[in-house]
Amino acid sequence: MSKRLEDFIKANREEFDDLEPSAGLWDRIEQQLPATVVEINPKKKEDKTFSLGFVLRVAAMVVVVMGVGFGLYLKTSKPAGINLASINPEYAKQQVQYTSLIETKRTELKELTKSDPQLYEEFSGEIVKMEASYKKLKKDLATSPNQERVLRAMIRNLQIQTEVLNQQLQVIEQFNDIKNGQKNETKNI
Repeated sequence: MSKRLEDFIKANREEFDDLEPSAGLWDRIEQQLPATVVEINPKKKEDKTFSLGFVLRVAAMVVVVMGVGFGLYLKTSKPAGINLASINPEYAKQQVQYTSLIETKRTELKELTKSDPQLYEEFSGEIVKMEASYKKLKKDLATSPNQERVLRAMIRNLQIQTEVLNQQLQVIEQFNDIKNGQKNETKNI
């Protein structure tokens, strides 16, 4: 079907090409147009342009907003945790045991030092330093080529924290015993 149409157009091309607009067509179109010319987008004095200061202020605000947004994103996003059991299941068990033991000891220490908050602050300062070291090790664990070694260092840190807490508890108990002993002696006199 399309072949026949093409053949027909080729055969009758001259008859199709004889239709051209008359010479007076454009003159008649111009006569029908309005006499006044209307500008489509004239430049007026009221058009406002942006000054360099305004553009810089907007750019600075955009940078600040993006910076704050990125900071919040980094703060709220947590790095993917490493499964300690996949590195060494035994160390993972020890880590859980020591962390729960440390929490128990810290609660006990807090209870025993309620009467002397300054002593608690002094004792907890040491533990805070060790916790900071532990957190750094935990952060380094993700990027370390020898994860088992870092995990051992983390466990050792927890062991030392436990030992320090035990010593602090013993000191407080001895202090309280001496205090109670002095109270009993003053009552006996």
